[in-house]
Amino acid sequence: MSEFTSFRAFYPYYLSEHRNRTCRRLHFIGSLCVLGFLALALISGNAWWLLGMPLAGYGFAWVGHFVFEHNRPATFHHPWYSLAGDWVMFWQLLTGRIRL
Repeated sequence: MSEFTSFRAFYPYYLSEHRNRTCRRLHFIGSLCVLGFLALALISGNAWWLLGMPLAGYGFAWVGHFVFEHNRPATFHHPWYSLAGDWVMFWQLLTGRIRL
């Protein structure tokens, strides 16, 4: 795995690590759960809900990678680019640019 000098250079690699449709769907579900936990924390005023965010986000994604994609998540080597990639891919899945 090479070092990336920009997110623009990283994102095609990120997408290549998410070819499996089930993996992408699990990422999408995990991201929805992250947004749900954030909403619960804001609505209830209880910050404990924020603990669910990384558990849901990474939990669904890692199951997708280890069980369906059969690779290691990019977050292990490129955590910030990978986090940005999660949200760009989420938006592209939501808008139909990438098949869900």
